[in-house]
Amino acid sequence: MRQQNQLSAFILIGVGLYFLLQQWDLPFLADFSTWPSLFMVLGLSLLIHGYLSRDHDKIFPGTILLGLGIHFHAVSVYPEWVEHWSVYAIIIGIAFLLRYQKTKAGLYPGLILLSLGLFILLSMTNSQFAQSIHQLIDWLEDYWPVGLIVFGIYLLFKKR
Repeated sequence: MRQQNQLSAFILIGVGLYFLLQQWDLPFLADFSTWPSLFMVLGLSLLIHGYLSRDHDKIFPGTILLGLGIHFHAVSVYPEWVEHWSVYAIIIGIAFLLRYQKTKAGLYPGLILLSLGLFILLSMTNSQFAQSIHQLIDWLEDYWPVGLIVFGIYLLFKKR
């Protein structure tokens, strides 16, 4: 019975704290009285419940809600924060990896999404990184036949 009510208790405590802090109208917490903060509260509640009760199915949605809450809050507070789809891929990739940590499922989708999101984000925000990628692609366009030759030689001499 205790495990059953634990998630509800965490959600009620988090939402209650959110509204209590909103009523107190503290100036240093004024930025947190927005709807992304509720996403963060729900995500933290799911994560705490998932880890404490060993209900690992809650880790994935908890991470996504917490990540989306942090992202939407940062977009509204920090003007230089990146608003691009690659951030969502990073959040989902992290959620897969945190779930993999406990369930041993979802490693490859997590790594692929995290790598893709970071790659796109870096290529957008860092011009030197983007220039290096373009040079690498130009080099690959020039020398891809060498790769075919090397792979063919490998297939000839590979032991079965």
